[in-house]
Amino acid sequence: MAKSLIDLTGKFVLVTGGSRGIGRAICIRLAEHGARVCFNYLRNREAAAEAEKLIAAVGGPEPISVRANVADDEHLARLFQTIKEEFGRLDILVSNAALGVLKPVIELREKDWRWTMDINARALIPLAKGAMELMGDRGGSIVAVSSLGATHAIPYYGAVGASKAALESLVRHLAIENAAQGVRVNVVSGGAIDTDALKFFPNREQILENSLERTPAGRLVTPGDMADAVLFLTSDLSKMIHGQTLIVDGGCSIVA
Repeated sequence: MAKSLIDLTGKFVLVTGGSRGIGRAICIRLAEHGARVCFNYLRNREAAAEAEKLIAAVGGPEPISVRANVADDEHLARLFQTIKEEFGRLDILVSNAALGVLKPVIELREKDWRWTMDINARALIPLAKGAMELMGDRGGSIVAVSSLGATHAIPYYGAVGASKAALESLVRHLAIENAAQGVRVNVVSGGAIDTDALKFFPNREQILENSLERTPAGRLVTPGDMADAVLFLTSDLSKMIHGQTLIVDGGCSIVA
């Protein structure tokens, strides 16, 4: 187990969408620092089983996984019931699960818009409610994962970008409403990351090439970079950070 200024021993964590990519990296990083992790997955049980092995391999407490759709309130109720039975409480929520329709805005159907908004933005409301009920008067940390598409126009990303902008706004409101109860709510927003999700973009190669060219740090962001930022925001080192968006992009978004 990693030794550092951050010790999450005895903390119980829920990471949504934790079987692959950024979510899996977050699960591993928090487990490395002592947290016991529960994550949900939507369909791929094999990926979830592989994630469980990788999380357990870092030497932290045994993880658990639950099949659940974060856009379905009944699924979320079952997920939180499992956490209550297994953990008895919750200290950290990482809202990472995301899906969406990749089309030009003018081609979006109403169901495309609703589906994307439900998964990427609205789901944070019942997730936060369920998490805070299990946090009780101890408080805790909630971190939502966003992307630069919340503030920058990216081809085919209109619905997802709008949902991420809504997500970041919800975080600010949740932060001011719950800070006095000891709950910190923040966002980690990433630049272009070459994960499985990016394979669905028709312009994937162009996004990666343009991002690499524009990034002062000289490389693309990795899932591990995002996990490091989440680790910081879930630790006591960030105890006075509320309602903020931490951008992890190697400086790409500040280049004129």
